[in-house]
Amino acid sequence: MTAKEPAMSPSTSPTAELDRLLAIMARLRDPQHGCPWDLQQDFASIAPYTVEEAYEVADAIDRGDLHDLQDELGDLLLQVVFHAQMASEQQAFGFADVARSISDKMQRRHPHVFAQAQVEGAEAVTANWDAIKQAERTARGHADTSALAGIARGLPEWQRAVKLQARAARVGFDWPGPAPVMDKVREELDEVAAEFARGPVADNHARLQEELGDLLFVCANLARHARVDVGAALRQANHKFERRFRAMEAQADAAGQTLAGLDLDAQEQLWQQAKADEAKP
Repeated sequence: MTAKEPAMSPSTSPTAELDRLLAIMARLRDPQHGCPWDLQQDFASIAPYTVEEAYEVADAIDRGDLHDLQDELGDLLLQVVFHAQMASEQQAFGFADVARSISDKMQRRHPHVFAQAQVEGAEAVTANWDAIKQAERTARGHADTSALAGIARGLPEWQRAVKLQARAARVGFDWPGPAPVMDKVREELDEVAAEFARGPVADNHARLQEELGDLLFVCANLARHARVDVGAALRQANHKFERRFRAMEAQADAAGQTLAGLDLDAQEQLWQQAKADEAKP
């Protein structure tokens, strides 16, 4: 990371600051003296913020901004504290239980570090981790013994697609390399084109959705074979599009025009100019 690093304070301990944060959250949820907005929240209403904050952490990492990363990690930590506070109010569990649970899990799933197990390399660690997870599910009475068991349905669908594919690959159900996956991408693209050719989109929406889903699923698999993170790749593509589109708007404005006032050919010329400007040394 190249951005300015956040200043570290040697005057307080992590324990003291965490205790302070827990006390702040408890005060915000106090029925008599708390914040009306915080008091209205429940697990379901806070969940979208939790997901959003995780993405903002990833964005700060992607931008290489350590100062923002410090802030965003704090926002994400607040989400954990918020959920734990609400659970403690229901006498379900508290923050200490959450911390103990993850500590126990990390020690249990790293027997090569905290016990006497022997593993060779990161792939062996991953296989051992999966075996321990399966044993944990069995011990809790989960009857699902599939290689796909335990993949959360709440994940972003692109991420869930990659996890499903990776799990299937661990038992040998996988293409041997990227070439046949690319062939499959072309096949799925042809099937999408065939559905568009059938007639108006409104009359064939369900089939188009299915075929486009197949295409996106295979594209995610191609990214997995390339060892490219789908989210990072799409985030980069979004940044690129936004950067070039804003450059188009600036070019139009400099010429005393608006982008909306130009036809598609003129807009395409501005797009190509934005691309050419980026390529300049």
